[in-house]
Amino acid sequence: MSALTGRVALVTGAAQGMGAAHARRLAAAGATVAVNDIRPSDALAALATEIGGLAVPGDVSDPGVCAQLADAVAADAGRLDVLVANHAYMTMAPLLEHDERDWWRVVDTNLGGTFHLVRAVLPHMRRLGEGRIVVITSEWGVTGWPDATAYAASKAGLISLVKTLGRELAPERIIVNAVAPGVIDTPQLQVDADAAGVGLATVAARYAESIPLGRIGTADEIAAAVLLLSDFEMEAVVGQVISCNGGSTRSRV
Repeated sequence: MSALTGRVALVTGAAQGMGAAHARRLAAAGATVAVNDIRPSDALAALATEIGGLAVPGDVSDPGVCAQLADAVAADAGRLDVLVANHAYMTMAPLLEHDERDWWRVVDTNLGGTFHLVRAVLPHMRRLGEGRIVVITSEWGVTGWPDATAYAASKAGLISLVKTLGRELAPERIIVNAVAPGVIDTPQLQVDADAAGVGLATVAARYAESIPLGRIGTADEIAAAVLLLSDFEMEAVVGQVISCNGGSTRSRV
């Protein structure tokens, strides 16, 4: 039997990039995986078919949608064991030039969406007597980053949320941890390139200069960390943040 045989996982932001990699990795480990993105798409439907899972589109910044997603997954698959909160929205601009409504959309999606999702999945995990919650935060939530105040603030908030929920939920065997990727080769890297006014290859090379490993990361590398934290045989890791960044930061968070 694989590590997650018989388990059911919900992965948000899964139509492309890291989310799709997480879904594939969990499915390969035996889980039935429900994949979410903000709206229906051919890519989301194709991924669900590829991994033998479910496509459950919806905007996770809406608490009502989060409740519907969790209930639908549990009803269709019979249970809900694992949440991977991977969804993200990012725009970049100097603070005084950042549209205020858009600034809060970043926070409401990244931090608020995770808050709503955790509240939605908890009743289902409590019925099982255990669960795993893996939150995708960011290196920028640890270090900050120029022109990314909303994104960095939302990701820093996720780190505090994970540490607090880790302590709060561990007595119920609902284990909460986070992964903080550094710069990863995903479609979101285009936002950085656009903000810098350069191409993807150039922005990747610039980031690589400050990474001891000498390159940016891959989605599959982050998915490996997600699988590790989703493993029900590993219970002692609680409220931790795994920094996957090639050595660019070394911290105690």
